[in-house]
Amino acid sequence: MNPRLSVLAVVSAAIFLAPIQLAAQTPAPNKDSSAKAAPAKAAKWTAPRLADGRPDIGGYWNNHTATPLERPETAGGREFLTDDELKAIEARIARPTRFMGTATNPFSDLWAGDTRWVMSNNRTSIITDPKDGKVPPLTAEAQRKFDADRKDQKAEYYRGPEDLSTFVRCLPVSTSGPPMLPTAYNNNYQIVQTRDHVVIATEMMHDVRIIPVDGRPYSDIRQWSGDSRGRYEGDTLVVETRSFNGKRGYFGRNGADLKRHDEKMIVTERFTRTAPDTLRYQFTVNDPGTYTMPWSGEITMKPNDPRILEYACHEGNHAMVNILAGARVEDAEAKGGTR
Repeated sequence: MNPRLSVLAVVSAAIFLAPIQLAAQTPAPNKDSSAKAAPAKAAKWTAPRLADGRPDIGGYWNNHTATPLERPETAGGREFLTDDELKAIEARIARPTRFMGTATNPFSDLWAGDTRWVMSNNRTSIITDPKDGKVPPLTAEAQRKFDADRKDQKAEYYRGPEDLSTFVRCLPVSTSGPPMLPTAYNNNYQIVQTRDHVVIATEMMHDVRIIPVDGRPYSDIRQWSGDSRGRYEGDTLVVETRSFNGKRGYFGRNGADLKRHDEKMIVTERFTRTAPDTLRYQFTVNDPGTYTMPWSGEITMKPNDPRILEYACHEGNHAMVNILAGARVEDAEAKGGTR
């Protein structure tokens, strides 16, 4: 199952499929309105601060959303929905689901989190740039590597663990970031701030990003999630990540966890508290070795229950061993052996 495509299917089927026309009603003018006092302006909300004056973005957050990564054709090329369209869509899709749960499979709402698939904002896609709301095309070399990876996966011949997808191997996927892209479930994060660091714990794949904010230089060690450095700009935490190991999966494509991104990829993220219950997350992926141009996106994160549950990736405990054992049996049979 490709979680990204399942989200896209839900939203594509909902957006503009059955638009609701609301009758506009203009109230009659009040003869005495001039005598009434003007309503008081709402006080401007001020972002909370830590004791040292830095913006407080800490807490438990969730980026679960029905907004697709790429803009569906049903959006008609529009970047935003109207408020009425947004309400109409949420009325259709904002309902609890079992999400893969059956009488014999208890994998249901408890693990899926908020399965109502609400839209995070009025956008018709997470991607904000390019303006068509699509992931840019791969470079010719990246396309060649991607096609080779996909061919190996379809062949289902596994020489070793490296031939299995990163998801099966319980290695970091796009949910962990950067960028932090939502998937079908476990879109929960805990952000902790100290004087010198920001820590982001991700429920999916039990990954933790430790981000220095004290101005130290980048490390030369290449990692799955790269090496991040943060700085505060006004109300915003800006995080720039580089030194990736080049083995992360492609974003938003069929077979999304197939390897690999270029080692020279740089991801810039911006975290801004815009309301008591809103954390605006913006990101830009600059990977000239993979994509023909940079691309950016935005997600609205909401508060979550104060807990991060253990993600025990049993695929890594059992599936990989069994898959490779089966491949070795097939090797023996091909050489004339028996089971």
